[in-house]
Amino acid sequence: MIKRFISFLGPYRKEVAIGVALIPFSVLFSVLYPWMIMQIIDEQLVPRKFDGLWLWVAGLLGILLANYISDAIYNYSLQKAAQKAILDLRQVMFDRVLHFPRSYFDKTPMGVTLTRLTSDLEAINESFAQGFLNMVRDLLITVALLIFLASISWRLTLVLLLIGPIIYYITEKLRRLMRDAFVTARQILSKGTGYLQECLNGIKTVQLYSAEQEVQKNYQQYTRSFQKTQAKSNLYDSALYSLIEGVTTVSLGLIIWYGSGEVLTATISVGVLIGFINTLDKIFVPIRDFTSQLASIQRALAALQHIEEVFSQPLEDSKELDFQPSKALAGFESLVFEDVRFRYSEDGPEVLKGISFSLNKGEKIALVGTTGSGKSTILRLLTKTYDNYQGSIKLNGIELSGIPKTTVREFFSLMQQEVFLFNKSIAFNIGLGRETISQQDIIDAAKYVYADEFIEQLPDSYQFQCRDGGKNLSVGQAQLIAFARAIAGGSEVIMLDEATSAVDSVTEQLIQKAIDHVFMDKTVIAIAHRLSTIQHSDQILVLSEGLIQERGTHHSLVAANGIYANLVEEKNNAEETL
Repeated sequence: MIKRFISFLGPYRKEVAIGVALIPFSVLFSVLYPWMIMQIIDEQLVPRKFDGLWLWVAGLLGILLANYISDAIYNYSLQKAAQKAILDLRQVMFDRVLHFPRSYFDKTPMGVTLTRLTSDLEAINESFAQGFLNMVRDLLITVALLIFLASISWRLTLVLLLIGPIIYYITEKLRRLMRDAFVTARQILSKGTGYLQECLNGIKTVQLYSAEQEVQKNYQQYTRSFQKTQAKSNLYDSALYSLIEGVTTVSLGLIIWYGSGEVLTATISVGVLIGFINTLDKIFVPIRDFTSQLASIQRALAALQHIEEVFSQPLEDSKELDFQPSKALAGFESLVFEDVRFRYSEDGPEVLKGISFSLNKGEKIALVGTTGSGKSTILRLLTKTYDNYQGSIKLNGIELSGIPKTTVREFFSLMQQEVFLFNKSIAFNIGLGRETISQQDIIDAAKYVYADEFIEQLPDSYQFQCRDGGKNLSVGQAQLIAFARAIAGGSEVIMLDEATSAVDSVTEQLIQKAIDHVFMDKTVIAIAHRLSTIQHSDQILVLSEGLIQERGTHHSLVAANGIYANLVEEKNNAEETL
């Protein structure tokens, strides 16, 4: 995981190199400062020789200034590289999510993915980018200072080193506990975010059925669990910092006690003892810094573990990279289903149980059946939303599983029941910013489905801004825009998952006119809920429980007096009742 993140720093190696190049200066200044303090005391203050004192003080101030400048450049360079790397990582992750297979979104709550792209990245941005180089620098400074201390008094250094195992044990023990707590916290946060998004998306339903208390209670369970886990990690963080502070104080007391005896016996000088004490404080500064950063570093590592899941997820086109374009796919000619079987998961039931039919250019096929009969699944296979079918689906004689989804979707456009509009202009919602679709194509598509009749009456016409997913438009108007979107790409085969419920009568007539227009001059596969839409189809497939129970034209199926005839009778009775 760390290696993957470091790879994103590659393009910014110049900034990283500047930071790395300044590490030796930080180490050097850290050693020079206590050495000069020791020299000032032993060479100037103790023997009361003040003639050159100002030179030593000037040199000391110069070292401090140089150290501050060096650290400022070091921090700026690494932060700059880290910010750019995080920006690239964010873009790459979003690009991968766009190419995830539909099965991922069926199994993973949207809030979990949202957390990966937002708070998890921010956790890395806060500390991880610079944290590891800081640890390297602090380690080098600590080693250099220990060598310096050993050179001036190996006895005092030995006393100090006796504390080392205690510090290591405490740090390692609490680090593991913090890591586990942060991983748990990130998981709870992801689930809580997912639940929150579901509640906000369904807020009207929640309010309509007065379910606010239950929803609040469920969300409160997530927030309390998250708070408890965070509190536990904060406890470990506070305990670690306090223990290191305590060890530092004890170490300082031991050094003063032991060093004072050494000074009295003239084994070491006063300057050496003071320099040792000063250096001791500098040794524990990086240790204290490390422990204070450890919590955020563990949080970043936990977030990085979640982000790694985004990179481990296979992409939709991962098996189709070697596809070679074929002249057979220059235009739509035929589609053949032969004994197609499909299940959404390996241990799930078969949704399609041996579907066979064919569709030639210019023909119209209608799919009829009850909910769960497999109608929508057929359309999902054709758009390569799912790909793990058994049997054969051939587009112009080529197996569909071997054709990239981008190529397949040039042939097929789907008018869905569920309409989604972006918070952008109507023109954008029709063309979706695709470079191959011009403004004139957008206008022509709107005219084709008769959406221009209401669009041109809106303020700003095609530049009218849709808000909150199209809440400032009627349901029917939103469906017409989505219909125009399906037409704008110039696809040869239009797939209709008809949705004319909950629309006003005027808009319903426009939608029906658009459907009739499509049936006149396009190759069509339609899931139909209205008999008027499908009765002129070349072939009607009646599905039930994943099987084609009947097939034929409207008149032949009515004459057969089977399932389709019963559906027609039920529809007619319902219309008479209305």
